[in-house]
Amino acid sequence: MRPGRFQEFVIDLARNSPTATQVRTLAEAGDTEIPCGIAITTAAGVSRWGIVGQLPDGAKHGGFDDAPVHGDPVAPGDAPQAADVPEAWLAALLAHSESPEIASVERWSVREDARPDSFGVTVRFHNTARVFMRLL
Repeated sequence: MRPGRFQEFVIDLARNSPTATQVRTLAEAGDTEIPCGIAITTAAGVSRWGIVGQLPDGAKHGGFDDAPVHGDPVAPGDAPQAADVPEAWLAALLAHSESPEIASVERWSVREDARPDSFGVTVRFHNTARVFMRLL
């Protein structure tokens, strides 16, 4: 899933979540330096996320059509809670989407080699593409 389509997907999910009070693109929030990203407000505050994508293995930008590849969705786990830290909230939101395109959702802060100042989520798709969402 390309970053633009993924951004729209996350915006739709977040706007339909009872735990989000405001959802905007970064451009709508006044940040025009980052081409793709979102700002989400929950009870924990505003979190701003930059979105970057990686094409599927072996794909080239020219001619890539971003056709969805479906597989088993990620196990949903706990639903996002309004007071969750932003990274946990976003990961739960994505897992709860039960999208057949998403193969896995990985939080950066809980990885074995996690840096204490790095928060984000890697979303892997069944077509081997990836999206990286970094907390700004």
